[in-house]
Amino acid sequence: METKHPRALLALLFVGVLMGALDLAIIGPALPAIEAEFGMNARQLSVLFSAYVLFNVVGTPLLAKLADRIGARIVYILCISLFGLGSLIIVNATEQAGLYFGRAVQGFGAGGIFPVAAAVIGTVLPKEKRGPALGLIGIVFGLAFLLGPLLGSLLLRYAWQWLFLINLPIAAVLIGGALRLLPTARATQPRPFDFGGAATLGLALTALVVALSSFDGSAVSASLRSPFVVPGLLVFALAAWQFWRIEKRAPDPILRPAFFESRQIFTACLLALGVGAIQAASVFYPALAVAALDVSQSEAALLVLPGVLASTVASPVVGKLLNTVGTRAIIFSSLMLVYVGVMLYGLTDLRVWIFIGAGIVGGIGMAGLIGAPLRFTVLNEAAPRDRGSAQGLLNVFFSIGRLLGAALIGSVAAWQGGGAHGYQAAFIAMGVPAAVMVLVATRLKSRGAELDG
Repeated sequence: METKHPRALLALLFVGVLMGALDLAIIGPALPAIEAEFGMNARQLSVLFSAYVLFNVVGTPLLAKLADRIGARIVYILCISLFGLGSLIIVNATEQAGLYFGRAVQGFGAGGIFPVAAAVIGTVLPKEKRGPALGLIGIVFGLAFLLGPLLGSLLLRYAWQWLFLINLPIAAVLIGGALRLLPTARATQPRPFDFGGAATLGLALTALVVALSSFDGSAVSASLRSPFVVPGLLVFALAAWQFWRIEKRAPDPILRPAFFESRQIFTACLLALGVGAIQAASVFYPALAVAALDVSQSEAALLVLPGVLASTVASPVVGKLLNTVGTRAIIFSSLMLVYVGVMLYGLTDLRVWIFIGAGIVGGIGMAGLIGAPLRFTVLNEAAPRDRGSAQGLLNVFFSIGRLLGAALIGSVAAWQGGGAHGYQAAFIAMGVPAAVMVLVATRLKSRGAELDG
């Protein structure tokens, strides 16, 4: 089912995904003002950030599955509406509870935007056009990193609430566009909703996010004795086991066990786990620059920008190459570039030009990992009725990887005493999952096998 207005549709999906991505980046500039107005401490601000991440992870598979059942248009509108509602709750909050609730609603709604967008691309565009479209959508992560601080600095001149008020007119335009452009196709024979699977999956993901978010790399022993880390991991293991049992019996499971029986999808999920970890490590690049190069925080942010720009420019190029080169070759070469970039950060006597060069090399590599290729792989392997939930599964692995990566960097850096030495040791450690992913990537289909499939 092809669309008569592909450019307008891609613009609609692009802006929706960008809006969701921006609210992860734009919260940073607002935190000092929120801290002052509500009298919050660092721990409470961390909870405010974690609320978005937690409900984003939980909402992703549920909303993606719902899109497969009742249609992309309804669920995309629901996601945008929830995001807008959460923004409105934050703007009108008079106490901390309102902020937490608003961020939770925002995060839950945003969780469905990207997988629904990717599933729509798989539904309305022919196979040869999916790669370029996914590459275009993949630009949003770089743009969010660039635009977030810029918009924050502009809007904070008026009030921090404007960082969230700006979402409301954008949401209204997106809803109007979705009513006109998005497909309405839904499952032909809807089966009973998998409430048991939804409940146990939500419990499992919540427990995992709480456990990983509560881990403090500078106090490992204390973290392991806390009431959240080890108990959270145990709850996750038990709930995940029960979820798997339910899914194998469910008439219409939230996540089909067949996903994990597909070599391509399972490999893509493993790669997403590692890519998410390395993506989280990039958050610490400015801290490394401050410690190793003796620059200010603002100067460190500028040193990171060339890598972000390289990733933004490379992302659509990667999407166009998918049909001619194949996903395995792109992912393999991208992983090699990321590995080189991480090792430059970890092993060299850092200078400004080395720092910038490592960022550019790694940024080009990340364009081939967080953008089109893995999503293209999953789109090709999933049945049309399962494209939304398959993309949701991939997003969950990306998110879990980000949490694991942040925990690994924090733990190793603290163990090595912090500072430049600590961060460089952490990036050397991050080279291990990068190297493992290079081996995992060899399990993907060759270009010839992709074309036959």
